[in-house]
Amino acid sequence: MAGSSYIAPQVRARRIRALALIAFSLSLLVVAVSATLRLSGAGLGCADWPACYGQVLAGVPSAPWAGMRMAHRIVATLALLAGMLLAWHCWRPQPLQPAARYATLLLALMLLLSVVGVWSADPRNAAVNFANLIGGLGLVTFSWRVAINTEPARWVERGRGGPVCRIALGALTLTVLLGGLIGARYLAAACGSLPHCAGVWLPPPQGLAALNPFVVLGGPAEPGEAGGVALHLLHRYAAALSMLLLLVVAFRLRKTPQARRAVLGVLTFLALEAALGALTVASGYALWLAVAHNVGAALLLAAAASLMQAVRQ
Repeated sequence: MAGSSYIAPQVRARRIRALALIAFSLSLLVVAVSATLRLSGAGLGCADWPACYGQVLAGVPSAPWAGMRMAHRIVATLALLAGMLLAWHCWRPQPLQPAARYATLLLALMLLLSVVGVWSADPRNAAVNFANLIGGLGLVTFSWRVAINTEPARWVERGRGGPVCRIALGALTLTVLLGGLIGARYLAAACGSLPHCAGVWLPPPQGLAALNPFVVLGGPAEPGEAGGVALHLLHRYAAALSMLLLLVVAFRLRKTPQARRAVLGVLTFLALEAALGALTVASGYALWLAVAHNVGAALLLAAAASLMQAVRQ
């Protein structure tokens, strides 16, 4: 009987971890399908790019792959069911903390995105676009946090992250938010060169108004548009700052193997994201590269959650 009571929590943890990984995989699919639906409707990958970019904002009907909308609904429904089941198992028969807390946040976010979806039919609402973008990334992050919090033994040896780690994670979060704003406001065409934007190196002050997502879009940005240039440059500089700070964190954690592996994982995903971003711009914003960049952002935030789990702040 004693052995049975000892094994039961382990069995429960394994089941919750398996459910969390299913929710994580489905959330990644939601991000990928949602990005494909949004970007194909925006005109990425169309024959006359960039002329066709953002035509959806002018009321021109988009023609994404037939069945993509249905695929999005099916995957999102499956993810919601997995989230409900995950929250139930985390709370019953007794709460398994902190996994239960993250499972609840995951389910709450899923329900919120379901409500936001009512307004998603109008692509001109930048705030709704932004909420959908960041919300999808949140689904991946929360489901991953449930998974890693069912493996307590994995994180016994923690490193000291310190303020540099907090600043690095803050810069990384800012990088992702800025990237989300670029997508939400259809600003891809504003900057088609690297590392500068058509010779511009500093974000123009008049373009900082683009940081406000609560606008109704009238059309896509033209090349060199101040708001788009500002967001592109801020996004790139935030990514570079994140990379430098994470290298410092990796040096500080070099004697703590598990924490060091966690920060190296974040650095690896950040480098891959930077490469995908550069290839996306160099390709003239090819659809599949832009979708991969969206999925990469979700995986990057999941890696950052692992780093937060592996360090003492």
